[in-house]
Amino acid sequence: MAELAHFLFHAAVVGMGATLVMDAWWLCQKHLFGVPVLDYAMVGRWLGHLVRGRLRHDAIKDAPRVAGERAIGWMAHYAIGVGIAAMLLAVAGVEWAHAPSPGPALAMGLVSVLAPFLVLQPALGAGIAASRTPRPGVARRRSLVTHLVFGLGLYLAGEGWMLLFRLAG
Repeated sequence: MAELAHFLFHAAVVGMGATLVMDAWWLCQKHLFGVPVLDYAMVGRWLGHLVRGRLRHDAIKDAPRVAGERAIGWMAHYAIGVGIAAMLLAVAGVEWAHAPSPGPALAMGLVSVLAPFLVLQPALGAGIAASRTPRPGVARRRSLVTHLVFGLGLYLAGEGWMLLFRLAG
């Protein structure tokens, strides 16, 4: 039981830290370069409709609103970040959290781009790998870079956590 708690704790710290890094990246892009970013209310709207049995939408922005959709979307965003960190620790071993290295973290970030390409974008009406968007190549490149930044965030969060742990101990 203690091993599971240890695993989950590290997954939560690393996943939330990595998600914060990704969000900081998005904020920089949005405010410095005017790059549009995903509105997590749309993710919450999709999840609200998903629990009612509707997986796919032609355009999620046109779907009826769901109560609390923005909060639902943001909670899901961070929960997914924690889940991906848990996958990293399951593959690389929980020991990775004690001595983080960039390779496994960046690889997990790269693999994680499959989720928006194959699940979220089609479900929201953007098509597989953003194929139904006005500029699919741009959307794909942004997704790929963002998920590599998330991978970098996994590494930085792991390093940051270990640095704090060493300073406190």
